[in-house]
Amino acid sequence: MNDETILVTGATGKTGRRVVRLLKERGATVRAASRSGTPSFDWTDRSTWGRALRGVTAMYLVVPDLGSPQATETVAAFARQAAAAGARRAVLLSMPEGGGPDYEQVLDAERTLEHAGLERTVLRPRWFFQNFSEDFLRDPVLSGEVRLPAGDGKEAFVDAEDIAEVAVAALTEDGHAGRDYELSGPRPMTFGDAVAEIARAVDRDIRYVALSPEAYGAEQRAQGVPEEWVRLSVGLYEQVRSGGLDSLGDGVQRALGRAPRDFSEYVGTAAREGVWNT
Repeated sequence: MNDETILVTGATGKTGRRVVRLLKERGATVRAASRSGTPSFDWTDRSTWGRALRGVTAMYLVVPDLGSPQATETVAAFARQAAAAGARRAVLLSMPEGGGPDYEQVLDAERTLEHAGLERTVLRPRWFFQNFSEDFLRDPVLSGEVRLPAGDGKEAFVDAEDIAEVAVAALTEDGHAGRDYELSGPRPMTFGDAVAEIARAVDRDIRYVALSPEAYGAEQRAQGVPEEWVRLSVGLYEQVRSGGLDSLGDGVQRALGRAPRDFSEYVGTAAREGVWNT
């Protein structure tokens, strides 16, 4: 493995930095790619691609705005350049099956990897556990009120650690080429269920408030959120609200031979680490 270099894009993100850590623990040579990295890598600046791809044999790809026509064109161009540079294997962080109105465009982006001659593995994760502790839901949890337009719809939240482990297996082991892994936790939960578990773990009053899409959109606009992001987030929550994600994926079991981590285990660990201390 040491004579091969694995490129990790989005290396400072929730899954990317975990993939970097796990690869290094396995003794892999890792090129952690980001705009602030060395060498610098930017999906929108193709002049940065060549240096990032030099000597790379496998890649973990986190592509901004996947589902847009621009992203599909970018993935296609990058895949061709990567294959020409000697890369053989690509693992793409995608979205759940049927994930929204742009899903066909997502599939087009995935197909470009095969068209370029790469062995491709696609990861289709659900909402991350870590959104509650490392991202946009942490501040609402700290405030004591999580206001979302998800209704009582259920989602099988997944641990970013499990996503990273599946990615590393696909990057470093045979048998994953051509596979699509639907990655979820072991049980569907409402956002209310999730918030209640966090509240019990930290022994605080934290409420989930189910908003209408219209009320949520109005609150977001009042906070200065751009209209494009308001529409996107309302659409994502609508998948949960409508029950479209009330199912389990078997990708962790198929890829790793074990059950996915449960939300309660994540909450216990995060609470002990003090991530929700006020």
